[in-house]
Amino acid sequence: MPLTTGMEILSAARAGGYGVGAFNTSNLEITQAILAAAEETRSPVLVAVSEGGLSYGGKPLIDLVLGMARDATVPVCLHLDHGSSFERCIEAIRLGFTSVMIDKSHADEDENVAETKRVVDAAHAAGVSVEAEIGRLGGVEEHVVVAEEDAILTKPDEAERFMDATGADYLAVAIGTSHGANKGTGRPYIDHGRIEEIAARVSKPLVMHGASGVPTELVERLNAAGGRLDGASGIHEDDVRSAVARGIAKINTDTDLRLAFTASLRESLARTPKEFDPRKLLGPARAEMRTVIEGRMRLFGCAGKA
Repeated sequence: MPLTTGMEILSAARAGGYGVGAFNTSNLEITQAILAAAEETRSPVLVAVSEGGLSYGGKPLIDLVLGMARDATVPVCLHLDHGSSFERCIEAIRLGFTSVMIDKSHADEDENVAETKRVVDAAHAAGVSVEAEIGRLGGVEEHVVVAEEDAILTKPDEAERFMDATGADYLAVAIGTSHGANKGTGRPYIDHGRIEEIAARVSKPLVMHGASGVPTELVERLNAAGGRLDGASGIHEDDVRSAVARGIAKINTDTDLRLAFTASLRESLARTPKEFDPRKLLGPARAEMRTVIEGRMRLFGCAGKA
C-alpha cells in the first residue's frame, strides 16, 4: 500500500488514545523485524531513519525501506529522526520520506521557531508531515550530547506558543526521559502532570523520545555474552502507559532494538564459533528484535489498530 504520512497515523492515535511506535532502522534485518512485527500485530508504524542511519546506508537503504514499506498491508510512514537542518530535511523529502523531524531544540526559541516554520512550509507543500521539538532531553543523540543537569523540561505555555507560530504537526516534549541506555539511577522520574498540561494546550500529537525500556534481561544477556553495559536503566512500562493516556501519540524506540540485536549476535557467535554464514548469525538477531517490537506495539496500544 502507499506510504502514509506521520500526521495521518498520529492524529488517529491521539484521537483514539493510543500510541504508535517509531522504530529506528539502519539495515535490512532491522527493517524486516519492524515491518514483520507491524504485520503480526496489525499495527500502524513509523520506520525512522536518523541522519547517522542515512549516512550509513545512503540512498540504497532508503530505497530498500521504501520498497518493503510499500509491500506492507498496514499503514507505514518513513520518518527522518532528529533532522539537524533545513537542508537535511529537504534531502529526506526528496528521497521519499513522508515525515521529517527538524530538531532545533538546542538553539534559542527564535531560531527554533524560524527554522521549524521554514521546514514546515516546504514539507507541507510536498505533502510531508513535520515533527518539531521544544525543551531539551538529556543523554546521547547522534549529533549532540546533553548532560542530565542541562536538560530543560518543556514548558506548557511555550509549547502552545511554539506550535501556533510554526504550524508543526506533532511535538516532541521533554518530560524526564533521556536518550541512550543510561536514563538515570533506578526508575527515571517522568513528569506526567507536565504531559497533561501540555496536552491541554496543544491539540496535536505529542512525542516521547528516549522511551526505550532497556530490559534488564537483555542487558544481562549482553553482558554474559561478553558485552559490557553498566548502569543501564530505562522507562518503566507503567510510565509509558500513563504518558499515552495523557496525550503522547508517538513513542520512539531505538536502544531496545540495539540491545536485542547485539545480545543475540554475541550469543550466536559464542555458541557457534565455527559459523561464518551471516544469515545464520543475523537471523536470530532479527527474530529477537521482532519479539521486542511486537511487545512494544502491544504496550503502546496500537496493536489491532491497522
